[in-house]
Amino acid sequence: MLALMLAAAAVAVSAAPRSALLEELTSTELRALLAAGTTTVLVPIGGTEQNGAHMVLGKHNVRARVLATRIAERLGDALVAPVVAYVPEGPIDPPGGHMRWAGTISIGDAAFEGLLEGSARSLCRHGFRDVVLLGDHGGYQRNLERVAERARGLRGCRVHALTEYYRVVQTEYVEALKARGFAPAAIGSHAGLADTALALAVDPALVRSELLAAAAPDRDGVSGDPRAATAALGQLGVERIVAASVDAIRARRVAH
Repeated sequence: MLALMLAAAAVAVSAAPRSALLEELTSTELRALLAAGTTTVLVPIGGTEQNGAHMVLGKHNVRARVLATRIAERLGDALVAPVVAYVPEGPIDPPGGHMRWAGTISIGDAAFEGLLEGSARSLCRHGFRDVVLLGDHGGYQRNLERVAERARGLRGCRVHALTEYYRVVQTEYVEALKARGFAPAAIGSHAGLADTALALAVDPALVRSELLAAAAPDRDGVSGDPRAATAALGQLGVERIVAASVDAIRARRVAH
């Protein structure tokens, strides 16, 4: 009987779509993949916020999904859950942080952490053994760590806050740009050179190229100078993020 079940699972997996996206699978296709050993799932977390005049509000959401998919494909035995697009972005009334600019959507810490915890518990319940919280935004990294800490009691399932993903953006990627002659003031911390180049590398449609040359440094919600951003510069970040994330996930799976 066990042999027949495994054979059926193998047939189902071979017939399943090659997509790494959970939402593009059917329930039975997912069940077969789990039975065949695909028990790691990435939860990409983005955010809906202002990014100056030259970059779209959903930059983090697209970036998190694309990069999570590349990480999952590199791992070879992982899937990608739907993107979490609603995150803490600052007080609403009176507005603070990114809420000072139109289009930003913010939710409270408790709601955000509850959403992530419920998502992780759901995925664990269905048979995933490693749930990886992957955040493209710096403002909620500590929230991810708190959720992972609270989930330590889950039997047979581990929840990881993949802080290495975002740390690379602030360290190795920045150093690579400095090595190419760019000053920290231009690299910036939000919608500047680094942020904009990374978006261009992931999906050029995220950037209003006709407005990029005229973008003013450190104005309209921008920290840095995006005018010299190119997809080639952004690829430096993409390569480092994917490689560091894959290494970190593999190390965590072995360590437990």
